[in-house]
Amino acid sequence: MENKTLSKIGVLTSGGDAPGMNAAIRAVVRSATYYNMEVYGIYRGYEGMITNDIKKLDTKNVAYILERGGTFLKSARSAAFRTPEGRKTAYENLQKHGIEALVVIGGDGSLTGAHLLFEEFGVPSIGIPGTIDNDLSGTDSTIGFDTACNTAIQAIDKIRNTASSHDRLFFVEVMGRDAGFIAINAGIGSGAAATLIPERKMPIENLIKRLNIRAKAKKQSNIVIVAEGGKSGGALEIAQKVKKILPQYDIKVTILGHLQRGGSPSSFDRVLASKLGLAAVEGLMYGKYDVMAGVINNKVVYTPIKKAIVDDKEVDEDDFRIAKILST
Repeated sequence: MENKTLSKIGVLTSGGDAPGMNAAIRAVVRSATYYNMEVYGIYRGYEGMITNDIKKLDTKNVAYILERGGTFLKSARSAAFRTPEGRKTAYENLQKHGIEALVVIGGDGSLTGAHLLFEEFGVPSIGIPGTIDNDLSGTDSTIGFDTACNTAIQAIDKIRNTASSHDRLFFVEVMGRDAGFIAINAGIGSGAAATLIPERKMPIENLIKRLNIRAKAKKQSNIVIVAEGGKSGGALEIAQKVKKILPQYDIKVTILGHLQRGGSPSSFDRVLASKLGLAAVEGLMYGKYDVMAGVINNKVVYTPIKKAIVDDKEVDEDDFRIAKILST
């Protein structure tokens, strides 16, 4: 069943970095080497494809990177790749190196690029979901999500020490763009008083009511998790609204920001990245093109890229219910 004609593949990371990307690159290089293929690293994503920043990789290049955060292939946004001319240049550079197929590690924008190269030039591509946002359908978890949740919870645990010492109300903003996966998991894992996510709008009145209930129960500290891009506004905006209604509270705001992108990947993310790196190489060998490799119910699955980036992946209603019940 192996595709014996596939001898050279390229690998790149694109979009925002996510812990575990290096583990995925390592898995791609080692898997391809095992199957007697040459691997070329494309530096700085699609921008590097256009500028011909492409170098051959071997197992030595990926030694001791399993535990490293970020991506040693680096990442960059590429305005040029959004144009037909830019994509044509990128394709021509792939041809110069004899690269026959691509493994693209990244989020929805990165996978869209892989889809365009396949659609316009017939470049066989498989995507690997690498984003802390966990907003791609076709996989239970994206690479980097688990680590980002761990980082957020560790930071919130430290904030709680201060909140408890001074009876303060903290609003902690976590990343996730338009998705509340990090927020809801951090909310449950840290025992937050409330969690505000983009998928659900919580009126300020409801938040005030919840804080008043906790005050009557003599809760010593209150931490409210806010996902960036939420319908109710960011942490600063919500904190200002609450302060007007509850002036007696000593309110502080912490925005975790890009802290959540960094750090050594968790065991879960290392294993997931390793599984998907191998799955991408084997998928290309078996003729699975224009798809994203993912893991659902602990089984590797391949989802058409278009479906993976278009279908909305929503926060589990049960998670939202758990967070609400346990915050009382």
